Amino acid sequence: MKIWLDGKLVDESEAKVSVFDHGLLYGDGVFEGIRFYNGRIFRLEEHIRRLFDSAKAILLNLPWTQAEVCKFTCETVAANGLTDGYIRLVITRGAGELGLNPYLCPKPSMFIIASTIKLYPDETYQNGLAIITCATRRPAPGALMPQVKSLNYLNNIMAKVEAIQANALEAVMLNEQGYVAECTGDNLFLLKNGTLLTPFISDGALDGITRAVILEIAENLGVPFKECSLTRYDIFTSDECFLTGTAAEVIPVVALDRRVIGTGKPGPFTARFLEAFHQLTMSTGTPFALASE
Repeated sequence: MKIWLDGKLVDESEAKVSVFDHGLLYGDGVFEGIRFYNGRIFRLEEHIRRLFDSAKAILLNLPWTQAEVCKFTCETVAANGLTDGYIRLVITRGAGELGLNPYLCPKPSMFIIASTIKLYPDETYQNGLAIITCATRRPAPGALMPQVKSLNYLNNIMAKVEAIQANALEAVMLNEQGYVAECTGDNLFLLKNGTLLTPFISDGALDGITRAVILEIAENLGVPFKECSLTRYDIFTSDECFLTGTAAEVIPVVALDRRVIGTGKPGPFTARFLEAFHQLTMSTGTPFALASE
């Protein structure tokens, strides 16, 4: 495997960062997860734009342009000879002295991994997920902005641990007011009386790239949708529920906290969204050939 690391492609065994890197020491950095299908990177520009927004929000000055990072990403995928897979792009504050002061790090570090990923078993896409509500809450925006995809992912990890300990593959996370924010790694959607519902970004949800794609699909399909504050009650009483994410794509949910959602099986609306999403991923995107331009 070839890894793009600070300006060059290196073998996996040579891809190393300093123990003084503040991304390792303090979780000081940002990242993106990006998918590629059929020789094309899906929504690459949107992901890189969000990456730069995250960096700006934490005062992480980047020496590269968005176009350059797109090019580096294409180069990495092409170098690994893959046509379908997953990209993890990470930018850290870089190496510096011990201590929280980010200005002690003279320059950021970036690495790009192109590989494969599989979050959920194949059968869960046909049969649906049974998920739980976890006790771990999403941080308030005043503590840690949910729009920043930072390397400080411990909040989500501890929520994931709760799910695993409850023999579930995913968990709903609430904010401090008790409203649904998102899941540990996915955005959440409900269908109720023919309308698509999803939590406000301000309730703690990440402004997911796949989330935005689903809203586009809803508009194209003529399905009414709205963003609103949601509670567990809304999930319990919904007709259908599904999760979205770059790695997860679109996956149905059939139960929350052992309470059946809808019929207890993936519903027809979810199937329509899943089909439309797959059509988009196979027909659109940035071709790897851009790497040689």
